[in-house]
Amino acid sequence: MNPTQSFDLQGRVAVVTGGSRGLGREMVLAFAHQGADVVIASRKLEACQALAEEVEGETGRRALAVGFHAGRWSDCDALAEQAYSHFGRVDILVNNAGMSPLFGKVEELTEALYDKVLSVNLKGPFRLASLIGSRMAAAEGGSIINISSTAAIDPSPAEAPYAAAKAGINNMTVSLARALGPAVRVNCIMPGPFGTDISKAWSPEMVKMVERRAPLGRIGRPNEIVGAALYLASEASSFTSGAIIKIDGGIGA
Repeated sequence: MNPTQSFDLQGRVAVVTGGSRGLGREMVLAFAHQGADVVIASRKLEACQALAEEVEGETGRRALAVGFHAGRWSDCDALAEQAYSHFGRVDILVNNAGMSPLFGKVEELTEALYDKVLSVNLKGPFRLASLIGSRMAAAEGGSIINISSTAAIDPSPAEAPYAAAKAGINNMTVSLARALGPAVRVNCIMPGPFGTDISKAWSPEMVKMVERRAPLGRIGRPNEIVGAALYLASEASSFTSGAIIKIDGGIGA
């Protein structure tokens, strides 16, 4: 086989949460260009619909837009049902939706905000991976890609609950790889700092600090997540499960 053929996603269906912008958007477009039909899910339904139209016009693949809140158990159930009802199958799930809100001193963090951060970043991905993963395992198998963060292993004081949730994602990846194998592969991409909408809130000093720490001398561009995502989504990673792939420009090296 030509090695590049193993990256072909023809006939596959991919669900991407947080799929309307940032890293999610880049993965949606990459999967569609490789032949997959896509389900684009996020809280902003209009943004999902706009990207769905772009996908269909640019690639000819089918795209379904779904309004989705990753922190709600019922939304995870509804997303799974809509994906299977519309396409009849799911082969790839990317748990990309997340949030890392700013807060003051750790003792000032409210219970409501703590619960929201843990729900969006950990509870929702667990529920969705459990639901879709079990259906994958009962059918032809599939690939689940969780999106973590280098905060999971190198947290700053300002992201304690977010970092804890992402550490949970790393752990959950290994647990579900064992629970859902051998038919389903479960892996994790652990990004460092990327130039997405979130990074727009960073101060110039923070950006310069990141650039000084990174051996590559810069933050990541959103499309630079695509290589790892295509690898894990496709047959190119047929013997990869339970892996956590760090993409951070070498900051954590």
